[in-house]
Amino acid sequence: MAAYFFASAVDIDVKVDGEEVRKQVDTKGEKDRPISCPVYFDGESVSGQVTIRVRDGKKLAHDGIKVEFVGNIELFYDRGHHHEFLSLSQELAAPGEMRQAQTFEFMFKNVEKQYESYQGINVKLRYFIRVTISRRMADVTKEKDLWVHSFRMPPDSNNSIKMEVGIEDCLHIEFEYNKSKYHLKDVIVGKIYFLLVRIKIKHMELSIIRRETTGSPPNQYNESETITKFEIMDGAPVRGETIPIRLFLGGFDLTPTFRDVNKKFSTRYYLNLVLVDEENRRYFKQQEITIFRIPEN
Repeated sequence: MAAYFFASAVDIDVKVDGEEVRKQVDTKGEKDRPISCPVYFDGESVSGQVTIRVRDGKKLAHDGIKVEFVGNIELFYDRGHHHEFLSLSQELAAPGEMRQAQTFEFMFKNVEKQYESYQGINVKLRYFIRVTISRRMADVTKEKDLWVHSFRMPPDSNNSIKMEVGIEDCLHIEFEYNKSKYHLKDVIVGKIYFLLVRIKIKHMELSIIRRETTGSPPNQYNESETITKFEIMDGAPVRGETIPIRLFLGGFDLTPTFRDVNKKFSTRYYLNLVLVDEENRRYFKQQEITIFRIPEN
């Protein structure tokens, strides 16, 4: 009750410089309400202003005001435990009293933001600015989220994926994808070649699956979600037939591949090829692909 009473006596407004010209990412904040976050990159400075207004002309006695730049990982099964991997702090005001609105400047210079922001099924990696007014009874805090993108250099080696799969004396197919590593706006080009077909195939589909792994054994959780699924063939193929594949990634809500981020989570992507026969039996083959971010033009 005390926290609510003191929080209602003061308004805190946080603005970051150049926010209106930055790219924005829409995400979910507290209680799943939508918020828009300005995008920052690794090594960029974060600066802005904090404005504190005292309501109804009252005076605000405090034990100091500080601003922090925080990066943390929240695992949803471990709520209440936020794993901070980045914490920078600046004092805005020494203990004292405030009777009217005041604006404070802050600057966190050349901040290393080693991970990309991520909001998944069981995990959230977020960066935010937190302002804290220290009070004897209850602190007053305000947070403002930022979104961080990380660019990675295109890989030196990017081999095609070529595989033969089949069921002995029933089905033998060869599939090929042009690359194993793709940027977020890339195009997957491939083909499927039927060497032997002795089962009645009804249709064939290709899907992109995102697999999120959080925690570590024995408290490890795996969640898979299908990002897209589409039919690439309808009807029975014949021996020697080739089915082309062309899949544009730009239209899907993808993130880069994340591997063992801060020893807390991984996010991987798989191409899943599924053949369904007339008795609705499903034959599938998964292949991992790597997705990375490059600068947008």
